[in-house]
Amino acid sequence: MQLQQLTCFVTVAEERNFTRAAALLHMAQPSLSKQVHNLERELGAQLFDRNPGGARVTAVGEALLPYARRILGDVESARREVEELVGLRAGRVRVGSLPSLCTTLVADSLQHFHEEFPAVQLIVEEAGSRQLVKHLEEGILDLAVIVLPAAREESDLVTQPLLTEELVVALPATDTTVTATKLKVADLQRFPLVMFREGYDLRSTTIAACHSAGFDPTFAVEGGDMDAVLSFVESGLGVAVVPVLALRGRPKLRQIPFDPPRLRRTIVLARLRHVQPSRAAQAFQSAVMRTAAEFGYERGQSRG
Repeated sequence: MQLQQLTCFVTVAEERNFTRAAALLHMAQPSLSKQVHNLERELGAQLFDRNPGGARVTAVGEALLPYARRILGDVESARREVEELVGLRAGRVRVGSLPSLCTTLVADSLQHFHEEFPAVQLIVEEAGSRQLVKHLEEGILDLAVIVLPAAREESDLVTQPLLTEELVVALPATDTTVTATKLKVADLQRFPLVMFREGYDLRSTTIAACHSAGFDPTFAVEGGDMDAVLSFVESGLGVAVVPVLALRGRPKLRQIPFDPPRLRRTIVLARLRHVQPSRAAQAFQSAVMRTAAEFGYERGQSRG
C-alpha cells in the first residue's frame, strides 16, 4: 500500500469521479485508474462501483477511507514538522556555559539568536567546564562554552576557539589604598581573596597561580557564584581574580591587570565529535562565533 495509491483513492472518493480527481492531482486519468486498481488488487476487494456517471465508494472503500485520510494527514504533519526544523521555525538548542560568561558572551549570543530564530527553544545550563563536558558526553547538552584546558583532556570533543580572556584583580572603585597600576600574582598574598565556590574554573586557576608563586592564598569569603563574588568585592570584603569581561557594567569596581606573565584563559565552544549537530545547534554556533568576534578579544588556537 503506497502513499500515492492512498492519495488517488481519497481524491476519487471525495470527487466521486475519476476524471475530476485526475485533474486535481495533475495526473492522466489512466495513470490514476491504474493506481486505484493496484490498490484494489493488493487489498483483494473493490473500492468503487464504477458507472458512466462517476464512481461510488463501496462498503470496503468506506471502511478504508478514514484510515487513508488519517495516514495522509499524519504524513503531511510530519512533512511540515521536518520543514519547520530544517527552516529553523522550530527545534531546540541546549547550551552549557561557564557562569562567568553566561551574563556576557552567552547572553548576547542568545539575544542575537532569538531575534533571528524566535521559535527555537533555548535551554541554558551554568556549570564548570568538567560538569559541562560530562553533560555533553551524556547527551544532555548540544554545545558548551568551556575553558580550553578541560577540552584538551577530552579527545571526543571538537572545539572552536572563541576568545582569550585576560584575568584581572577586581577591587572596589572607592579603594584608594591600592595605587599600583599592575600587580604580580605574588602580590595577591597581601590581600584577602573573595573566592568562588567549588567547581568554578576560576577557583582552580587562581589557587594554582598562587601556589606557583609560592604561597597559599588567604580567603576572606568563599563559596559564591560570579554575581555574589563581585558583590562581595564591591562591599569591601576582599579582592577577586576575575575575567575582565565580567566587570563590564560594574561601575562600583575597578580592575588592575597583572604584570607579565599575565593570567589568561582560552574559551572555546565544544561539542561531541561523533554527534552531528542539528541545524538549530549549527545556527547557534554561528551566533556565538559572531558575538565573540564583536568583543574584539585575542583569539585562541583552534583544535579538533
